[in-house]
Amino acid sequence: MSEIIKIKRGLDIKLQGNADKTVSQDAISGLYAIKPTDFIGLTPKLCINSGDLVKVGTPLFFDKNRPEVKFVSPVSGKVLDVSRGEKRKILAVIIESDGKNDFLKFATASPADLSREKITEALLESGIWPMIIQRPYGIIADPTKNPKAIFISGFDTAPLAPDLNFLMKDSEKEFQTGINALKKLTDGTVHLSLAANSEVCPAFAKAVNVEIHYFSGPHPAGNVGIQIHHIDPINKGEEVWVVSPQNVAAIGKLFLEGVFDNSITIALAGSEVLKPSYYKVARGTSLLELIKDKVSGNDLRYISGDALSGTQITKDGFLGFYDNQISVIPEGNYYEFLGWALPGLGKYSTSRSFFSWLTPSKKYSLDTNLKGGERAFVMTGEYEKVLPMDIYPVMLIKAILAEDIDKMEQLGIYEVVEEDMALCEFVCTSKTEVQSILRKGLDLMKKEME
Repeated sequence: MSEIIKIKRGLDIKLQGNADKTVSQDAISGLYAIKPTDFIGLTPKLCINSGDLVKVGTPLFFDKNRPEVKFVSPVSGKVLDVSRGEKRKILAVIIESDGKNDFLKFATASPADLSREKITEALLESGIWPMIIQRPYGIIADPTKNPKAIFISGFDTAPLAPDLNFLMKDSEKEFQTGINALKKLTDGTVHLSLAANSEVCPAFAKAVNVEIHYFSGPHPAGNVGIQIHHIDPINKGEEVWVVSPQNVAAIGKLFLEGVFDNSITIALAGSEVLKPSYYKVARGTSLLELIKDKVSGNDLRYISGDALSGTQITKDGFLGFYDNQISVIPEGNYYEFLGWALPGLGKYSTSRSFFSWLTPSKKYSLDTNLKGGERAFVMTGEYEKVLPMDIYPVMLIKAILAEDIDKMEQLGIYEVVEEDMALCEFVCTSKTEVQSILRKGLDLMKKEME
């Protein structure tokens, strides 16, 4: 084993409702959606109409600024609707499945026998390219660029996150083929990060053409942005690419079988799920069938992704393109008499305001109540305790609010995206919306750099 990188700053939020390690397929939905809103900076251009018949892999829309980047149907069936918002903004393309899963077929080949150009062409043509994310900015990678490195995180430390070793236990061949393809896309190194002192599945343990790193410590140790910071930090003018393990396997399956397999194993988890478990679904699946008879209570928060950085959806919403979990927690629509001034024997606290520090292993059913309102943004040292990076998070957020481009650069904005600073928002006494502020800063920086 290589040297272990020990993460000391951070916070593990122990929520009730981790998924049991069983996979079910009894939540087959009739509706699926691909949402342009899942892709930062995308201006979609439709290439289908309502009523059109599609197969798995049929293009639904493309990026108006980069027409070669396509977004395809996750299932075969009929285009039921194109949902639009204000100013006719495309919110989702909704597909009604025919249950057949007819695939568009692509050429099979060994990545070792293909040039970088041919691999890029195959990923673009099949619609898999949007799975590759560029840092900085957290946007879809530019196929004309050559990143200095590619990063894969083989573990996730977010609240209720799925066990990636469990998800990848039967994907050894596909994962290795995907790595072989990614290796051709960079002149640098493909990095695979794993959790130290834990059982590793064969797909990760036997991987070649990668440089393996081991991490230990609390969340956000599993965030790929934290791993990049400790392995090969991003400087101005540099970029790296990021791919999740299941997406690496999807890339491998394209070259092995000639199909874009949109199936993905996700965790349905949270304190309000009656039997938290894993489900094999297609990307963009409807939540309605997935949660049927599986949740308790009525006033619930449904989150596509984890409770810290996921996206709130309605119970008839759809799984996000990049998400591998659905979190269900109670809403916090209530007020407490005297609030924090009351004794908190059963309450969770990141400080010693209450008594949760006496039972560090206890799991909690936390809701969405803010426990207070937004107030003056002050220096408290809270952010630094949970962000294991050599940056000044409070000063960075202030620079973004002031729209000071030079300061933003100097304070490390190229190294972070929303998930990396989600814990800062969680512990913030001032209830500052750190993640939305950071996104505004990233968008401003990207616009300035174009």
